Parts: sequence; structure tokens; C-alpha cells
Amino acid sequence: MNRLDAFKSIAALAGRGELTFPANVDASLKLQQALADPDCHIEAAAKLVQADPLLAARTVAIANSVAFNRSGNEITSVRNAVQRLGVRTLQSVVASLIVRQLGSTITDPLLQAKANQLWEHTAHVAALAQVIARRVTKVDPDTALFAGIMHEVGGFYMLSRAAEFPGILDGEPQDWVEHGEQAIGHGVLTKLKVPEAVMQAIGSLWEGLRAIPPESLGDTLLLANDLAPVASPLNESPAAIAVRAARAARSIDCVIGENTTLSRLLEESDDEVQSLLKVLVH
Repeated sequence: MNRLDAFKSIAALAGRGELTFPANVDASLKLQQALADPDCHIEAAAKLVQADPLLAARTVAIANSVAFNRSGNEITSVRNAVQRLGVRTLQSVVASLIVRQLGSTITDPLLQAKANQLWEHTAHVAALAQVIARRVTKVDPDTALFAGIMHEVGGFYMLSRAAEFPGILDGEPQDWVEHGEQAIGHGVLTKLKVPEAVMQAIGSLWEGLRAIPPESLGDTLLLANDLAPVASPLNESPAAIAVRAARAARSIDCVIGENTTLSRLLEESDDEVQSLLKVLVH
């Protein structure tokens, strides 16, 4: 089976909802569904988080990051961390765990290296999207963070299945963009029950068109993707990198508001980006 047929095969399964997830991902998905319940309150959420030591540690760490702890008051309990973050941000923490769990099943060194780079790219986009949403586009920062974490989940799923399809990563990155990214990504996002607004924003990323200055959630995600210093290993062709760099260069000096440029806002927010990035990557 050649790589295009492999993409089509995975995409067809994804479109029918016939996706194979590791056992630890299934457990995290159940937790995500519980958090999505409108009746899930802070106390119930805290109990759910405490049941998973890794999730508990990440939740406290993110709650103490500069992005969520502007007062500088460090907290040590899961309950207080959940209270500070809120259930919606907690869903992003669980989403990051799900994406990482997909990558953790990979044993081939080459595929693992690509998964690690893809997560670095994802973390940069998520951290930047959260700050851009709050400081620039004024869309919901929690939703932007979640969208950033989920925007490459189709790529992670493909990498987790790549060992079953020898040669799927041979050839040009454009093959993934044209024949795999959208079809597989949409199927995985649907299976994970990602909200329609987030799916549309990720769809904007696949389309590659945004407004200058950015306005919508899709624009937020596109700008964060262009500014991320680590590229996706699934789309590293010289042409793609050049296009991304050119879009970033055009955007960085655009005027936001009356007297501020995007570059200045990002410079002022660098501590927030770096603190959130540190928690997401490790």
C-alpha cells in the first residue's frame, strides 16, 4: 500500500468513527466527557483530577503558571488549582494529556522523534493562542488554548498508526496536507466530540486564510501557528516554511488598537507564554 492509499485508509476509518485508541486514552476520554457535563461542578472535577496523579500534577503546575497566576500566590492543592482554572480550562489540561498519550504508544525512534517535535509545535501554538486571544483578538482564551492543543490531534493519531502502514511518511509533506490532514483530523476531532466552534477554527487553519489584524478564533489559531518557532514535522517542506515565515513577518508589526503593535504585545506577554509552554512541554 502506497502512502496516499494509507492516508485514504485511515481517513475512511476515521470518517466512519472506527478509530483505535490506547486504553489510557479511553480512560482520559471518559474523564473529558465527565468534565463536559454541565452539571460537573468544581468539587466533582477536583475529585476526578485527584484520581490521576499525572493529571493532578499538571493541573497544579498550570494553575501556578504566570498565565493563570498573575497575583503570584502559589497554590499546592488540586482543589484550589481546579478552582483557579475552572472546568473549561481543566478540559484543555485533559486534552493535552490525551494528545500526549497518543504519542506515548509509539515505539519506533523515528516516529517518536516526529511525535515529540509535533508536541513541541502544538505546545507553542496553544500557549501563543491563549495569549493572542486575551490580548489581541479578544476571543475566549480558554477556548483558544483548547483549540491550540487539539489542532494537530489528527497528526498524532496518524503517527500512532504509522507502524501499521510502512512508508506512510515517505515522500513530500504536501501529501499529508492534501490527502491526510483534513480528512483524518476531522474524523478524530468528531470522535473526540470537539465543539463545532473549535472544529471550525481548526478548519480555518487547514484553509490557511486569516484576517490582518486577526479577529476570530480561527485567525487566533492561524496567527499562533505562523508565529510558533517550532514547525510541525508533518509540514516541513521549504515552501511551507517560507510561506509561514512570510505571513508571520507581515503580521508582527500590524497595529493592534490605537498605539500598540503585535510585536510589542507579544514581547510584553512573553513570560506568560514561556511559563505555560514549560508546563505543557514537560
